[in-house]
Amino acid sequence: MAVVHEFQYYRPEKLDEVLVLLARQKEKARILAGGTDLAVYIKEGLDHPQVVIDVKHVSELKKIEYDNNSLFIGALATFSDILANEHIKMNYLMLWESAQSVASMGIRNRATLVGNICSAVPSLDSAPALLCYDAIVHTHSLEGTRSIPIREWFVSPRKTAKAEDEIVMGVTIPKIAAKHAGCYLKLGRYRGEDLAQAGLGVLLTEEKHYRIAYCAVGPIPKRVEEIENLLNGKTLNEAIVKEAKGLVPQLISPITDIRSSKEYRTHMCQVMLERGLQAATDRLQGKTVDSTKVLGG
Repeated sequence: MAVVHEFQYYRPEKLDEVLVLLARQKEKARILAGGTDLAVYIKEGLDHPQVVIDVKHVSELKKIEYDNNSLFIGALATFSDILANEHIKMNYLMLWESAQSVASMGIRNRATLVGNICSAVPSLDSAPALLCYDAIVHTHSLEGTRSIPIREWFVSPRKTAKAEDEIVMGVTIPKIAAKHAGCYLKLGRYRGEDLAQAGLGVLLTEEKHYRIAYCAVGPIPKRVEEIENLLNGKTLNEAIVKEAKGLVPQLISPITDIRSSKEYRTHMCQVMLERGLQAATDRLQGKTVDSTKVLGG
């Protein structure tokens, strides 16, 4: 890639060095981890950083750790790392499925989960799973640390709650104590590398507690609490699912673009909700469900 403008490049190996650089440079600096978004933004003139801080050699950011209470995914963990982790596949299947849906293998080998949420594009695949799992984002600066609930993380398109002098250390996903099942459904124009026209995460516990989140159909990914409140405590049947589907157009705000019309997105979000609820229910009952086949194809 041709260098389209000059910038200072740093490659620190210690977290303290990163924090000092961020404190000095703030709005001038950008963090480089996977680089799958930043490189494109620079090439296309969408971002003009004066300082690029390459953190790929900062060992504190490379962890994937878990215990009986939670899973921690560090800032340098790629989507391929997530897919290769059997603990994540067994215990956080919706996140594993969302990682599987990201772009191509080449992109997944470089792109990180943390970079995905820091990009804050409306269509980011990891958001519905993280929202359904009530994930927590951990940031660090010279001023100290913060733990930000994922529901408060996305502020507007491409804007997050992260301050300019902060780096994201990673994401914690609390373990759900109750027996549960979920799925991630992605609506695309074709199989393979494509941005989501719509994305849906559904999580259901055996106590009939529901968590539902959409992406790509509004300025930010979000949980749809009105539908959750309608369904909580209820056994699914045709009438209640129809009522839930009827709420969808009020709770999303899709746009018409080159990939889809807002009318098609709205209709398909209703279809996805019905099929996602059925897929989660089937999995909770021990049935095998291939989420890539739920929408056909």
